Amino acid sequence: MKPMLLTGTMELPEGDEWVYEVKYDGFRAILDAHGEGVRLLSRNGKDMSDRFPEIVQMEIPKKLLPFTLDGELVILNTPYQANFEALQTRGRMRNKEKIRVASKRRPATFIAFDKIEKGTPLLKRKENMKKLLEKLNHPQVQSIDVYEKLEEILSIAELHSAEGIISKMKKSKYQPGDRGRQWLKWKQWRTVSGFLQKYDAENGYYDLGFYKNKSAAHLGKFKHGLKDDERETLQTFFKEHGKKKKDAWHLAPGTCVDVHCLSAEEGELREPLFHQFRFDLVPEDCTESKKQWDLSLFPDTFEPSNIDKPLWKGISKQDFLVYIRQLAPHMLPFLQEKKLTLIRYPDGIYEESFYQKHFPDHAPDFLKMWMEDGDPYIICDQLLSLLWLANQGALEYHVPFEKAGGQKPDEIVMDLDPKDRSHFSKAITAARLLKHLLDELAVISFIKTSGNKGMQIHIPIREGDLSYEETRKITETLATLLVNEEPDLFTIERLKKKRGDRLYIDYVQHAEGKTIIAPYSTRATENATVATPLHWEEVNEDLRPESFTIHTVPGRIAELGCPFSMYEKARDKQPTQKLKQFLQ
Repeated sequence: MKPMLLTGTMELPEGDEWVYEVKYDGFRAILDAHGEGVRLLSRNGKDMSDRFPEIVQMEIPKKLLPFTLDGELVILNTPYQANFEALQTRGRMRNKEKIRVASKRRPATFIAFDKIEKGTPLLKRKENMKKLLEKLNHPQVQSIDVYEKLEEILSIAELHSAEGIISKMKKSKYQPGDRGRQWLKWKQWRTVSGFLQKYDAENGYYDLGFYKNKSAAHLGKFKHGLKDDERETLQTFFKEHGKKKKDAWHLAPGTCVDVHCLSAEEGELREPLFHQFRFDLVPEDCTESKKQWDLSLFPDTFEPSNIDKPLWKGISKQDFLVYIRQLAPHMLPFLQEKKLTLIRYPDGIYEESFYQKHFPDHAPDFLKMWMEDGDPYIICDQLLSLLWLANQGALEYHVPFEKAGGQKPDEIVMDLDPKDRSHFSKAITAARLLKHLLDELAVISFIKTSGNKGMQIHIPIREGDLSYEETRKITETLATLLVNEEPDLFTIERLKKKRGDRLYIDYVQHAEGKTIIAPYSTRATENATVATPLHWEEVNEDLRPESFTIHTVPGRIAELGCPFSMYEKARDKQPTQKLKQFLQ
């Protein structure tokens, strides 16, 4: 089976005859299920089943067979952002035990976007596919989201830094191997700047450089995207001003250009296309810092200020804004319906700071206001709002336990607060004991560092299922059980002078109007630590809260995924009645 192909476009079509999907950065694949079993095939027909057992291992009722699904094989960072490098690593694995471990640690997902039925229109095929997947109920085989409005999917693709968008005609029939105009792909290019270094006449590639740690380094190669006159001008320029070595001409740093790509890592540009000459830049402008900014896909309407200002030692506002931009898809779900309390450091952590919970007078129109009892509060529900707040020096983001306007919590949080970092091991012990208790109750729990010296256990619940009085009793009961178990290690004593070296289990903090640090918020600590979600298996004696910083957290998510990725789905699965019985 040859999959139906996509045609590239620089402009997405609009109209009632089109629907839109996120373009995922993965492997195009066919999931084929017949009587003899399930196979996962590449677009070229190669069998990948043994490399991705988490996809093909499923029990299918005979009445659902046979079926063939077209889709994208991905490893997800967010619901709309795939990690191509992680998928490539999985695809190269051949050792069965390594594959088994990887499939458990960071499972791949098959995003199905079509059920192959010849002669059936697209929307009907999608309807049939969705019904099939609901019956299969396989966690690693998911149906793609479909959008009718272009502006809605553009916003999602921008926030999640998706590879692009696909537009499809509603009435299109599935044509195996066909590349027509019924399916169009638009890529969300990153545009990076570099200076020309080399032209290889043998293969037609141009080398680009940039400055890394004040030394010239290799940015990558490009060949495509040049118009005929641009290619001729460039080759003539190299031959007139460069030095020839074998079949290549070399240039000293001088002329700068912009190149479209999907990524630029370790001296390699992925899918590079020449964009334009940059005569307004000098080579010294093409730096590692600029590269990171360009790859981050900031909205065109975002206007940063004083980006060179230091906020932490050795960390500029530009570094902070890049972090916030990268983490926005992970942060916003925990901010968007909450009245936000900020701690602002306009001139960095060594200068004056202040709390802000009321809506600022000078805020732009896109920042949302929530009025309550005559007071205006801040609601941060979109990328541009988060970036604007960060640009104002908001380094810490604290959220309440209830949604704006709500009277009951939508999560339970227990704060494990050791005396200082030298006593962090007690937080580890307390967390593991609490995890054991919660597991006994079949409660789904999540854990994160506080970004300072302790940890916090989060339990998502449906809004309205429990009152603050009930959640207070739950947290108090759990805390008391731990203190009774290890009175020399833990305490619920509020006065610091009476705690000694014991860890304080703060259940009082979980109350209406109180706040907790939001997941992935930075902290005003010396080494720019982050309140970082953890996988429970990481909570061991090797855990160090100071290792989770503005520098390490983005790479950590790329490698391990977000430990809070299933937070919303856990709400509906919590045993609320069992928790109420626990109180009795």
